[in-house]
Amino acid sequence: MPLKFELLQADDYSRYLLRGKTDILYNLRGLLHKRAMLSAFIDASADSFLTAILAITPDERHLILDSTNDEALNQRVGSAEQLICVTQLDKVKIQFAARQIERFPFEGHEAFRVPVPDVLLRLQRREYFRLTTPSNHGLSCLIPVGEAESDKMVSLEASVLDISGGGLAVVIPPNGVHFTADMEFHDCRLMLPEIGPIAASLRVRNVFRITNRDGSITVRAGCEFINLPSNMASTIQRYILKAERERNARERQHL
Repeated sequence: MPLKFELLQADDYSRYLLRGKTDILYNLRGLLHKRAMLSAFIDASADSFLTAILAITPDERHLILDSTNDEALNQRVGSAEQLICVTQLDKVKIQFAARQIERFPFEGHEAFRVPVPDVLLRLQRREYFRLTTPSNHGLSCLIPVGEAESDKMVSLEASVLDISGGGLAVVIPPNGVHFTADMEFHDCRLMLPEIGPIAASLRVRNVFRITNRDGSITVRAGCEFINLPSNMASTIQRYILKAERERNARERQHL
C-alpha cells in the first residue's frame, strides 16, 4: 500500500496549507527549538531516515538538516529530487518538501542545506488545536436568530470563548434564543480582530450550563463550522497562529 502524503494532495488538503513566509518560519522555528525529529521520505517513497532541523540561516532563506551516519545514504539524499519531511509540533501534523538538496558542512560535520519551503502543511483535522481567545481580543460572533421570512430576524452577538479550525464555543446571552444540539445557524458573522467579519454557518454540537461562583448561570454552546470554504478556513487559521504567537511572546516576557 503506497504511503499517503497529504502535502502532495493539495486539492483535498488546501485549507491546511500555509503559504505565508512568516507562518512557515514560525512553525519551522518551533520544530528547531523543540528539537523535533523529522521522518524524511526520499522522493516520496517508503525509504526514509530520521533527521532534524539544525539551524535556519540568518537570511531566513535556507534550512540546515542533519545528515546520517551512512555515507551511501547521504549520497542518495544528496542526489534526490526531494524529501517529504513529516513530524508533529504540539500534536499537530507538519509536512513540507525539501528540494534543491545540497551537502553542506555545518559545525564540523556533514549536513544538508535546502531552501525554506514555500508551502507547509499543518494538519489537525480530528483534534483541532483549540485557542482560548485572549480577553483583549474581544472575539465575537453575530448569529441570526428568529424566522428568516418574518420581520423578527435579529442578530445575537455572542462572545467567543475558544476557536479552532473546526468550530468555536460561544457564551449564549441570558436573553437570547434557546440553543439545542443539531440546531443550525446560517449567515453568521465571526468578527475577527484586525481582520473583519468572516461568513460562516454553524451547527450546535453541545450545550452546557455552568454555575458561576456568584450563583449566576452561563450557557456555553459548542458549535462546528458547516462546509466552511477553504479561504475562510485559512483566514481563521492565520488568526489562530497570530494569536498563539502573541501569547507565547507574552509568556516569554514573564519568564
